[in-house]
Parts: sequence; structure tokens; C-alpha cells
Amino acid sequence: MQEKIMHPKKERSLVIIKPDGIQRSLIGEIIKRYEQAGFKMVGLKMVMPTEELTEKHYTIDPDWVRKAGEKSIASYDKKGVEPPSRDPLEIGNIVLNNLKKYLTSGPVIAMIWEGNKAVGIIRKITGGTEPLSSDVGTIRGDYTIDSYDIADTDNRPIRNLIHASGTVEEAEAEIKLWFKEEEIFEYRLVQEAILYDVNLDGIMEKS
Repeated sequence: MQEKIMHPKKERSLVIIKPDGIQRSLIGEIIKRYEQAGFKMVGLKMVMPTEELTEKHYTIDPDWVRKAGEKSIASYDKKGVEPPSRDPLEIGNIVLNNLKKYLTSGPVIAMIWEGNKAVGIIRKITGGTEPLSSDVGTIRGDYTIDSYDIADTDNRPIRNLIHASGTVEEAEAEIKLWFKEEEIFEYRLVQEAILYDVNLDGIMEKS
């Protein structure tokens, strides 16, 4: 039996408003950005993350700890500073432990957004990982002033308001981790007719 191909408009991304985004009262502004772009929210809840959930989230990619360690070491080298260790796994676990403290410091908002190229466009709207280098007009570029320098100085993760899935595959795994099937909704949104209907049928009233 031939596998049914998912329509591009059904692509989904997981977005998490982190504790700093909630404490800065930016929930509505963040949601508005994705909503106004044309994405449909199909899942939403407030969660108090546990350390276990946070670790599962960041290690969905089994190579994440090593990659995080390598990235951190490269960042130290770029600044001409000797890292605490040259072992990527050791440094990666330090990064993971700091992220656990960050994400479990308060409630978060977990959301599923659906629409064409959801993962890529949501990442673009969100901005780069470091707010300092994020473009003006992105959420991170407009609403926070954190940087790697101050985060490294204070030995903490960068506070960048939001997590957004990096790939379609990552999004699928993250959604399964954060949401039960019955917490995800299928429904019709009127604006979808403008975004996706082939002939824009039904705009004009018939006499």
C-alpha cells in the first residue's frame, strides 16, 4: 500500500516560550508573531518542566551533548579563553546541567504551530540563537539583549526567550515528547482558505 504523502501545509514545529519569556510578559507578543505570519496553533499548554523532561528534550539527538561541548569549546577558543576542559562530553554535560537549571526555573508555554514550511519560517521569525546577532525584526533581535559574552561570564545559558524546532524530524520527536495525541487538535481556520485554497473559492458572495 502506497504511503500517503503529507501536504506541505501540515508541517508542524514545536515552540517553547522559556521562563524568561514568560517573566518578561512577552507571551502574547510572541504568539502574535507566529499567528500573524499565517501559522495555525494546534496545541498549547503551560508546563513546569522537570529535569528529566528537559534532559530528554535536549538529548533527542543522541549526539547533542558532544556537539554542544564542541560548540562551547570553539566559542572559548574564538575569544582566546581556555575552556574548563578540552573534553567535549564533559563540557557538553556542563552545558546540559545549566540548561536544566534554566528551563526548570519556572513554567514554560509549549505550543505546536502548523503550516507550510513551519520549521524554517518559524526559525526565521524567531531569530538566531544569540540575541545580539539576531536581525532586527526577529523576536530575539527585538525583545532581548543577552549575549554569549555575558552568559559565559556568568556561567549560565543564553536567555533567548524561545526554543523552536531545528528540523522537521526534530519537531516530530519533540512534539511527541511534550504533547499527548489528544492534546493536538485538527480544525479548520478560515484564513487557511486564503493561504492554501487553489482557486481562492468562496471569497465573493453569490447573489
